[in-house]
Parts: sequence; structure tokens; C-alpha cells
Amino acid sequence: MGLRDVLVALAVLVGVLAVVGWRRGRRLRALFDSVWDLRLGSLTGYRHGRIEEVPLADRSLTEKDGGVTVTVAVLSPKEGRALFGTDLARSGIQPVWLEVKNDETVPYWLLTAGLDADYFSAREAAWVRHTRFAPSANRQMDSFFDQVQFRSPVLPGTSTGGFVFSNLDEHTKPVAVDLIAPRHGAAKSFTFLAPVPGLKTDVSRIDLEKLYPPEAIVRLQTEAELRAAVEQLPGFTTNKRGTARGDPLNVVLIGKRDDLFPAFLRRGWHPTELIYFGSSWKTLKSFLLGSRYRYSPVSPLYALGRFQDLAGQKARESISQRNHIRMWLTPLEYQGKSVWLGQISRDIGVRWTLKTWNLTTHKIDPDVDEARLGLIQDLLYSQSLIRFGFAKGVEPAAESRPHRNLTGDPFFTDGLRAVLVFERRPVSLDEVEVFEWERPVKAVTASPVGGIRLASA
Repeated sequence: MGLRDVLVALAVLVGVLAVVGWRRGRRLRALFDSVWDLRLGSLTGYRHGRIEEVPLADRSLTEKDGGVTVTVAVLSPKEGRALFGTDLARSGIQPVWLEVKNDETVPYWLLTAGLDADYFSAREAAWVRHTRFAPSANRQMDSFFDQVQFRSPVLPGTSTGGFVFSNLDEHTKPVAVDLIAPRHGAAKSFTFLAPVPGLKTDVSRIDLEKLYPPEAIVRLQTEAELRAAVEQLPGFTTNKRGTARGDPLNVVLIGKRDDLFPAFLRRGWHPTELIYFGSSWKTLKSFLLGSRYRYSPVSPLYALGRFQDLAGQKARESISQRNHIRMWLTPLEYQGKSVWLGQISRDIGVRWTLKTWNLTTHKIDPDVDEARLGLIQDLLYSQSLIRFGFAKGVEPAAESRPHRNLTGDPFFTDGLRAVLVFERRPVSLDEVEVFEWERPVKAVTASPVGGIRLASA
């Protein structure tokens, strides 16, 4: 089979996939991979790279606990292809480099399921990338994957390095490393937020550290000061010119970046891509094929004189449905923690509109208070939420006389905004406290935890 024949076969397969749909074409995609790997594998032999050629040190993260030092780094899809000689990302697999230096007197074992409950074994990761026509290349692939996987135990006075084959994440990957010494009653736990190159998000667009000069920061210490400041923040998002009112600014998040972002990542939230040709194409493809796109962009809304600093979403299987949040860093600090103003709503479908350039928009759940309550319940399980409460935010609106956002969707609300305070240390449910400020009926009757202590105002 020559190169021309391979390209013709690929073109035919692409056409068939376009007709039958992405999900129904899984077997055809496997054949597509086989034909592609036939050209790369059986005609040229399996070729892998060298670990020394991957710039892991440029973005590796290291933590130390006692005599144990752990270093992690995550490969981008491009780096994975170069090192492993096959496109692991196409199969949803992401190699995580892990190095453990043990200067203690007991051996440690890695709990791989703590890093990813659905991790792939080395042979499993290799198997899904096997070609149908190259048994020799497949055996070479098995051998290489075996060689580079992380192996326990890490004996006293030694260092061990290797890869764990996890599920694919983009931009930022939460990596939990749990090490145990069963016979000695010892355990070590490390948590990393590892950067992954390649995704264009709001995080890469703006330097949050330089957004406000030091003299512009308003430092709050008491709960009374915080409540007053929160209630003075803008109530609604706007269009770019500030001439039309949009969705309610119904949440306030308080925490340093290392407090706040891990809480969302642990609960399955992902950053959103910027709107550009590549992300627009992925959005269109996901819409047409009914597939999931965890990093789908959100449209820009404006507050504090600019569109959102950060946005995140918790996607369902269909791009038409998701929870999403927009956040703006304010010039406020509460007890040394940054204060973010946010907007949370739930997308429940897609509809046509003349108010957007692409003639479509997400339809939001009109009960925006439910989305607000859902966020609180979700983040309670992050083990980072230490306190929450409610303060006045926007003009209330009944279901019979709702507000409308910039694309005309109706929504109703009690007018309150949730205030959430985060810490990095693990927080159990019975430790969570409540600001005794405003008390929405829905939040009280649907309280997600019992026995929460009320914090006096």
C-alpha cells in the first residue's frame, strides 16, 4: 500500500464518519487509526522518543513532606506523541510523569487510583494504540510502555521515576499523589495543579497579579465590612457599552488562587477556551455530533469595566447542557484573601437568536437561584469551602414578572448572592460555618448539610 492509497482510504473513512456520526463511528475510527498507523508503524517501524528530550523540568512541580520529595509534570498531546510514538491523546490518555525521592527509612507504595480512579495500566494504554497490521511494532510499543511506567515501591534512600497513564485533561490537571508504607503506619499526601500546554484560556490572557495597583486594594477585616462591601458590588452583568443589563452577579468567591481553583477542579469544573477559530470549530463539531466539549467557550459579559477575567464550566455529555460560571477579580481583599465577583447559571439547551453573530445561544434555566444553590452544594464536597452565606445583590424578580438577560432569556431570583470562603486545607462538612446574614427560603429548606455551625455576624 502506497502513500496515495493510504490518503484515499483516509478520505473515504472521513466521509463515512461525517455521515454516520462521531459516536456511531467508533469502530470506524479504530480502523482509521489502524490505517494511519500502518503508514507510521508497519512501513517505518515503531519509534519512540527519549524522556530527556521532553522539557518536563520547565514546568515540573515539586513538594516535600519530611524526607519524601515528589515531582510531577504532565505531557501535552504533542509531547505525548513525540515520546510514545503514538497519539495517546486521541484515545483520551494523558501520561503524568511522577518522581519520588525517599530519604526516609521505610519503603513507600504509590496509590495510583488516588491520582486517577480510572487510570490505564501500561499494557492497556499500549493496547488501545496497537495497529492491526504491525505485530512487531505492537510488541515494541508494549516493551517501551512497560519500561517507562512508574513502579512501586520506592525503597529507602532511592528515587523512582515513571509515568502514570491517566485520563486526558487540558490546561490544568489536578494531580493527587498518595504514598503509603502499610507495615509502618506511615502515609504522605501531595496535591498539585499541573499546567498542561496547548489550551488557550482566559487564564493565559490576563495577568491577574497586575490587574490592580497596590494602592487600589481595599483590605477588609471584619464580617461587617465584608457584608457592606459585597452589597455595594454591581448587581448585573452588562453589554460592552454598559447600556443593557444581563445575567445577575449572584456569587462572591473569596480565596487565594491555591484555595479557590483546586476546589473547582476537584469537582470536575474546567476552564473555558477563548473564542477563536479553533475553539469555534470544536464547538460546532460538538454541537453537530452531539459530543462533549469540556472547554467550550462562553460568550463575553461585562462587569467592573471589562469582560470576565476567568470562566469555567461543568459539562454534561452534550454541549447543549452545562453549568458555567464567569468571574471578575475585584479590588477587595478579605483577611488577606482575594474577592471575586461571579455569575453562575445553568445552560439547559440551545436556541436560535438574532442577537448573536452565529444565530444561536444557550438557553439558561430561569431559576438562577437553583444554579447558585447547586454551586454551594457542589463545592461543599471539594473539602475547601470553609464558610458560606447570603447577602443582598440584585433586584428580586418573581417568576410571573422575570428579569431578562442580554439574549432575551427570562430568569427569576430572590435577589441574593452567595458568598463563599475557601481554604486550601481539607475541610470536613461538619466544620463548615455559615454567615448569619440573609436567609433565602430555598437554601434553608434544601440545606445540603446538617449540623452546620452558624457564624455570628
